[in-house]
Amino acid sequence: MHTDTERCVRAVRSKDARFDGWFFTAVLTTRIYCRPSCPVVPPKDRNMTFYPSAAACQQAGFRACKRCRPDSSPGSPEWNHRADLVARAMRLIADGVVDREGVPGLAARLGYSARQVERQLLAELGAGPLALARAQRAQTARLLIETTALPMGDIAFAAGFSSIRTFNDTVREVFALAPGELRARVPKRAAAGTAASGTSGVLSLRLPFRAPLNPDNLFGHLIATGVPGVEEWRDGAYRRTLSLPYGHGIAALTPHPDHIGCRLSLTDLRDLTIAISRCRRLLDLDADPAAIDGQLRADPLLAPLVDKAPGRRVPRTVDEAEFAVRAVLGQQVSTAAARTHAARLVTAYGEPVDDPEGGLTHLFPGPERLASLDPGSLALPRSRRTTLTTLVRHLADGGISLGSGTGWDEARDRLTALPGFGPWTVEVIAMRALGDPDAFLPSDLGIRRSARELGLPHTPAALTARAAAWRPWRAYAVQYLWAVDDHPINSIPGRDA
Repeated sequence: MHTDTERCVRAVRSKDARFDGWFFTAVLTTRIYCRPSCPVVPPKDRNMTFYPSAAACQQAGFRACKRCRPDSSPGSPEWNHRADLVARAMRLIADGVVDREGVPGLAARLGYSARQVERQLLAELGAGPLALARAQRAQTARLLIETTALPMGDIAFAAGFSSIRTFNDTVREVFALAPGELRARVPKRAAAGTAASGTSGVLSLRLPFRAPLNPDNLFGHLIATGVPGVEEWRDGAYRRTLSLPYGHGIAALTPHPDHIGCRLSLTDLRDLTIAISRCRRLLDLDADPAAIDGQLRADPLLAPLVDKAPGRRVPRTVDEAEFAVRAVLGQQVSTAAARTHAARLVTAYGEPVDDPEGGLTHLFPGPERLASLDPGSLALPRSRRTTLTTLVRHLADGGISLGSGTGWDEARDRLTALPGFGPWTVEVIAMRALGDPDAFLPSDLGIRRSARELGLPHTPAALTARAAAWRPWRAYAVQYLWAVDDHPINSIPGRDA
């Protein structure tokens, strides 16, 4: 969008927050870059230029605005609905791959050479993978500076910088303030878009999103399907354990009208960036509801559902392999039965964790731990046991990858080749684990029931044909169709209808 100057200028003049994260405005006279909704008086048109990423702005020599904090705006929704190389690379960079494995590791995961990845990112985003990862490190550093009392040296390494000198130079370059000056500013104003407090081991922050956001199906689904010991609803927050590269964590996510409250307890602060990224992905916070709802409203039978409760998101996952295992456990059984099967796996194979604030007890076991499970110990039909053990074996040995850099079509093909994987299982994994916004479940009984009630075609083939007009947002149409049913996944416990 950043190449459409006229449209960008209109968005800046109207301070339209819907475009935050879509593009960034760089002011040639002040050498500052802003988000479109920046509250300051817009500059003259001739003094504005536009970039597709914060990293591109920084690489061109612009500093982040101290008012609108453009580096903490919602992420670009482009990376949600695209499956090409650049989109997959951006999802992996957000997941911290460059910091942990370098550009060669990123390229290897994508199946391209490092030079090809660099060239594609530069062409589309104006910045290569190192610059994009650097911008992310800078945002993590500011978050820690403003929300904790940690020494600056600890913050530098927690944010992923190789040295304190690099940390100091980057913070000064990006924010035009030294780290100590950034921390000194915090008591003078509210830290818009980030945290308000930080105690030992616990960080509290605000996760921004594009309005509207309807929390009912989003949190309702996560709560209703939550695995005991791994997930819980407590004191108005969805809480769950996280398995992270350097340790483990616990996230508590609370819906508010203009943000999601997020409390993170981490055993290693180096996992902060990836924990935030996974929480945002879980709640689909980088979605563009204006584009999604606008297209779905064009169908006269869907329009009343969208108008009644706009801004539905797709509840996703913090761990793709975990969700695939749970999808198999949920085949042809009730939600309660699926939770029971998953809880038994967790108790037998999950790593115990300590949760002083609640009732979380374990991490969900990864494929490597589940590879040793005894099929005979599973209270499942023999065919289902075969499906589960085959999936776990392929996930453990790398035969199937469901991570952020995986191609959606490739993953579908590999899953379909496994025994016991029909269209419903493959598509629900595509929707919630892979993050494909166009995944569709025409054979789902709840979807067919809702379609019949609304007057839509209710056979899988006919409904698929009708849903062609909803592309590429059919996964969101699924959320609206599921909402027709009176089911616990559609409401938050204790929340007034």
